[in-house]
Amino acid sequence: MMKRSGKFVRKLRPVPTNCPFCAAKSLPDYKDAGTLSKYLTERGKLQGRARTGLCAKHQRRVEQAVKRSRIVALLPFVVRA
Repeated sequence: MMKRSGKFVRKLRPVPTNCPFCAAKSLPDYKDAGTLSKYLTERGKLQGRARTGLCAKHQRRVEQAVKRSRIVALLPFVVRA
């Protein structure tokens, strides 16, 4: 842990890059909201590559698929608590 401004902040460990799309030799699809929701936080934000373990190519494809899925109302834009 590192000390910052009087509070202890725990650094998150990065997830190893084991891209499930590369392993399955497939691409993310905007119609599969269940799979895409794994790459969102509980507030509906996109998670980064360090947290999801996706490669750069598939991270970009997931971002585009999430945006398309939100436009056709399969995923929410904002999740309010």
